Amino acid sequence: MTLQTFFEKFDLFADAPNAVAKMREVVLELAVRGSLSEQRESDQRDKAWLEFITEFDQRLLDQPAGLDPPFDVPETWRWVCLDDLGTTRVRNDVSDGIHVSFVPMSMISADYRVPVLSEEKMWSEVKKGFTHFAEGDVVLAKITPCFENAKSAVMRNLINGIGAGTTELHVFRPTTDAILPDFVLIYLKTRGFISRGVPRMTGSAGQKRVPRDYYESSPFPFPPLAEQKRIVAKVDALMALCDRLEAQQQQRENKHADLARASLARFAAAPTPANLNLLFHKSYDIVPADLRKSILAMAVQGKLLPQNPQDEPAEKLLESIGKQRLKLLGSDSLRKTKPCRQFSSDEAPHAIPPTWVWTMLGDITDIGTGSTPSRGETSYWTAGTIPWITSGSTSKSLITEGDEFVTVSAVKAHRLRIYPPGTLLVALYGQGKTRGQVVELNISATINQACAAICPLDGIPPMQAYIKLHLEKQYDEMRLQSAGGAQPNLNVQKIKEVFVSLPPLAEQRRIVAKVDQLMALVDQLETQLASSRATAKNLLEAVVAELTGEAPVVRANGASHPSLGQRPRKPSTKPPEG
Repeated sequence: MTLQTFFEKFDLFADAPNAVAKMREVVLELAVRGSLSEQRESDQRDKAWLEFITEFDQRLLDQPAGLDPPFDVPETWRWVCLDDLGTTRVRNDVSDGIHVSFVPMSMISADYRVPVLSEEKMWSEVKKGFTHFAEGDVVLAKITPCFENAKSAVMRNLINGIGAGTTELHVFRPTTDAILPDFVLIYLKTRGFISRGVPRMTGSAGQKRVPRDYYESSPFPFPPLAEQKRIVAKVDALMALCDRLEAQQQQRENKHADLARASLARFAAAPTPANLNLLFHKSYDIVPADLRKSILAMAVQGKLLPQNPQDEPAEKLLESIGKQRLKLLGSDSLRKTKPCRQFSSDEAPHAIPPTWVWTMLGDITDIGTGSTPSRGETSYWTAGTIPWITSGSTSKSLITEGDEFVTVSAVKAHRLRIYPPGTLLVALYGQGKTRGQVVELNISATINQACAAICPLDGIPPMQAYIKLHLEKQYDEMRLQSAGGAQPNLNVQKIKEVFVSLPPLAEQRRIVAKVDQLMALVDQLETQLASSRATAKNLLEAVVAELTGEAPVVRANGASHPSLGQRPRKPSTKPPEG
């Protein structure tokens, strides 16, 4: 496949992650391999090129072979190093009173040809303790992750042509007219140059740096000056094309997102089979997470199924729960906790069917938490047989085993409650996605203080499946209610005062069954989308490998590449960096 075909067939790869970014990488890689430009005999007659290669080839005769180029290049090119073409030990010698450009790392882009920004400073302020550079110098970020992210640039439009900046830069200043700084930049931004440099980095984690030796002495592909100019122009044109493709892709994604939202809204307003089919339209992708949220929202709003007038109203169910709570007060089966606050109908989050009622979670369930027995008491842990659950287990689909086990004596000493199967656990603490997650216990277990346990009331038909739907729907809202600080957290009272739109018991069962059915469809959709993206990714990688394959090119005349016999770097006679 040619590069032109690669661009023409972009739609085949558009679903692959970072497809346009991968195209940009391919353009840069092909540029430095000579695959974007034609080699012309007239290029060899360029005066600057002739002067350079005459002197350079003579030096090759005086030194043994040793440098190992990473890929093949056209036979009119040479393999050199940057210190053959200039210097990486740059110092500016200018008056203290001159105004110059100051460039922190944040003002250097990882993208190709994005101009470097700068601040204006007096030279006396920045001449010490910072990296020096000047107009036309090429800079490379040497520290992780900036190096891996391809932060590099040609310094242009510097105030008075002079600058200084972050100490985390390597600088290259050409000393011959035979090299274009922009061609050097193309090579520095290739994924190959970066990936070969990562193993050479030294230092501690988070502070690793690529050494100057890699920058100045790595094999550098060097075409004639005229071809360099053609390559830079071609790369600029192809990068502009990538920009257009990226803009088109973004427009398409925005349109698809609008269609997806409209389809979700239509399904939410009328959850019919016909409107469900719209969610699986081939013209756009519904984000599975958004679809799950819509299904849960419709479920707790009474929009997922029609109401059955034969169902006993939820008001009756709520009255039965209230009577049972009064009966259980003072018994071991109901915790003595702070009651839920009174609320008015104006606080209701949304409208519900007339057969439903609003209540609070703590009014229809028994909610408590646990603790962590002392780690110093080995008798609490070493012979433990009772499962003990932490908030980390709330990421599971169902809890079927303990994280650890505690003894009967630990349960008694810490007054831990053993919760029965069917209990719902909500994570009160945790970074990332943990806080607010809900899971069902499938075993009898006790819990730590980072979980809230939601138990059905004795004598009341279990409603845990519907309550779990409600908590999953309110996951984002609960997280917003978390107390701030270094470790945001929910508390049991906030869990108790979660609003619940309560349907009749029979309707709860129908809703849960319908949600399970729809979620299974969403799982299928997610699998299909993942498969589609994986196929696009594999196809993209295969094409990239074909275009940038490492296998050496077989020359028609069988001759070896004239520039592959390279020399090792001679010990530097330059003074150490100070």
